[in-house]
Amino acid sequence: MAQTGGTDDLTATAYWTTGPCRGELRREQLRPPGEGEALVRTLYSGHSRGTENLVHTGRVPARVAGLMEAPHQDGSFPAPVKYGYLSVGVVERGPAELEGRTVFCLYPHQDRYVVPAADLVPVPDGVPPRRALLAGAVETGINALWEAGPRIGDRVAVVGCGLIGASTAALLRRFPLSRLEAVDSDPARAGIAEALQVRFASPENASGDCDIVFHASASPAGLARCLEIVGDDGDVIELSWYGDDTVPVPLGADFHARRLSLKAAQVGQVALPRRHRRTCGQRLALALSLLEDPAFDALLGAVSDFADLPQTMDRLAEGSLPGLCHVIRYPEAQ
Repeated sequence: MAQTGGTDDLTATAYWTTGPCRGELRREQLRPPGEGEALVRTLYSGHSRGTENLVHTGRVPARVAGLMEAPHQDGSFPAPVKYGYLSVGVVERGPAELEGRTVFCLYPHQDRYVVPAADLVPVPDGVPPRRALLAGAVETGINALWEAGPRIGDRVAVVGCGLIGASTAALLRRFPLSRLEAVDSDPARAGIAEALQVRFASPENASGDCDIVFHASASPAGLARCLEIVGDDGDVIELSWYGDDTVPVPLGADFHARRLSLKAAQVGQVALPRRHRRTCGQRLALALSLLEDPAFDALLGAVSDFADLPQTMDRLAEGSLPGLCHVIRYPEAQ
């Protein structure tokens, strides 16, 4: 961990993407926290596979680069850029009510940082710091549920059981649905569905006539299957992020003839049905409170050390590390 010599000698180490499939750890100077700010010492950060792999490989489309910026990002796409948004740490200095508290922040991979105290959300006592990393994914799932508005007795499918899809399925477990099915082409994902006590199906065996289908596979085949299994006048909620890929959408057959709806759910803003009555901060606090459920531990992946992050990013991009949310451990967490 970076050491401090005095109030004006604060340094930190951060991970930067420096080019396609290239990254490095850089030292930087921190300013002391001012009024209404806090100094956070990181315990864990999380790797969000879909988005961060696009950043690591330099595939963020230029036309949406501004929309893709993380709250405390430095630099710009494609590189050099300091990116990430799943960080859990302890407040070393700041407002009295936060000092010593474990907090979640939408911050890149960095061992210490200074942010406005308003950007920190305390982690509930019943949520372990590692599990709290899932707050960003659960927040995305909350937004999708607000967008879709599941009703009692609905038949619902989640297609794609990666981090976002599994988080959404975990939330849907709380609803009085008549059917909930997790659908994925990877048989290994059945174990995640089992841990969540959600029925699992392959795309070929997925149940039809769904009232709502959430799509999170980031694949054209997955989206096409969603349009087949949703019922007449049903809703497909698109959670996938495709980067710069051109995605064919079959708008003939089922889509047109059966009057289907395809709606994007994006976490950058609160879903319209709740936008005037909920803030992003309230949504994030709700996500953290829901993580008291230990079933979410099934979504956590392997653990690696922050010092190894440049090499770890390559392995994550090539898919050689297991799990949904990869955990990056900082020295103070050991």
